[in-house]
Amino acid sequence: MFVGKFNNSIDSKARIIVPAKFRHELGDSCIIVKGLDKCLDVFTDEEWAHFVKEKLEPLPDSNPKARQLKRYFFSSASSCDVDKQGRVKIPQDLLDYAGIDKELITIGSNNKIEIWSREQWMAQLDEESGELLNASEVAEGLEQYGF
Repeated sequence: MFVGKFNNSIDSKARIIVPAKFRHELGDSCIIVKGLDKCLDVFTDEEWAHFVKEKLEPLPDSNPKARQLKRYFFSSASSCDVDKQGRVKIPQDLLDYAGIDKELITIGSNNKIEIWSREQWMAQLDEESGELLNASEVAEGLEQYGF
């Protein structure tokens, strides 16, 4: 399980250093895809295979929206190696999509890692509290989803 938030940056060769807490679980390779909300999703190879088998493969090719969803994920997916120093080179088209040019935020999101440009991450935060949700919104969400 990936948890936590880390400030990071990208080097001149388009590589990020995977936070040390994530390296063991991530392994020697990963799949990076366009995420939602203008971030990048990083899956272990096993978790990507599970996502494809359980979520994408069952989508009917006869449905135009289902075909578009498959294309969205498969066309942006990139298999990336994690080097001995814990770095991953991110393809330029994915960096462009997420608006990443230097500073970034890496967060654990249960079964995947999300990589955000610092600007995009800050835009997600509440201006007054500096948090993603205020206490009332958290309580409302918990109630809505049956916690």
